[in-house]
Amino acid sequence: MAFVDYQPTLGNFWSSLFKSDFVGFQWFEYFFSGQDFVQVMRNTLVSSVLTLSIGFVVPILIAVALNEARLRWFKRVVQTTSYLPYFISWVVAANIIITLLSAEGPINQLLMNWGVVDEGILFLQDGKYFWIIIALANTWKDMGYNSIMYMAAISSIPPELFEAAEVDGAGRLKQIWHILLPMLRPTIIILLILNIGSLLNTGFDQYFLLGNSLNRAYSDVIDTYAFRYGIQNGMFSYAAAVSMFKSVVAFILVVTVNKIAKKMGETHLF
Repeated sequence: MAFVDYQPTLGNFWSSLFKSDFVGFQWFEYFFSGQDFVQVMRNTLVSSVLTLSIGFVVPILIAVALNEARLRWFKRVVQTTSYLPYFISWVVAANIIITLLSAEGPINQLLMNWGVVDEGILFLQDGKYFWIIIALANTWKDMGYNSIMYMAAISSIPPELFEAAEVDGAGRLKQIWHILLPMLRPTIIILLILNIGSLLNTGFDQYFLLGNSLNRAYSDVIDTYAFRYGIQNGMFSYAAAVSMFKSVVAFILVVTVNKIAKKMGETHLF
């Protein structure tokens, strides 16, 4: 579909696909030369890098902290609290975030009570706040679920290593730094490779629900851009080309980062 001028009026899907005119790379050239390309790529990359920077570290910290917790009830409460957002749909999560960040919401009330601002900030109406908001929202929603993999890796570490380190006089911080984190290294590298491959796959729901006409210059990413042109404007082939570009870049990133990890002697996918 990305290489033809798809016309859905030529019959059923397959007949319309094969009867449509072949245009080669026309839709890709249209995307690369369009005035929206730079803005969409900027928004996608900046928000993805921010999400990766924050959202990749926080689950590791949660897993390490829970492993060090000694009170079982406290550990269970933190686990449940951190896991719960993952099972909430983005429709519900977006409404929670919109309420918290509204002009008269709890965040603005705290800022005014502390004397940080004199009047409420329109967070979701001012595009300059959008990237950090979406990065924190993604982190909040996925951090508990993502920490499960690290906790599973921690549980497989032989306890004899920690006992030997304790006998040698190593405290908890030294045990974390010299035993726990090095043992987590293979898991961290594998997940990092996969996350880097998903840099352009920012997601659709959160950007569509939290974005609006006032912050579109910052909230319009590849997924929402393809939806707007493909579904709302009926440019199916153009949207397919944009999505195919995203998939090709993701494949190249995974292969490249995996090759770098392999050359450095680290754990790799293939």
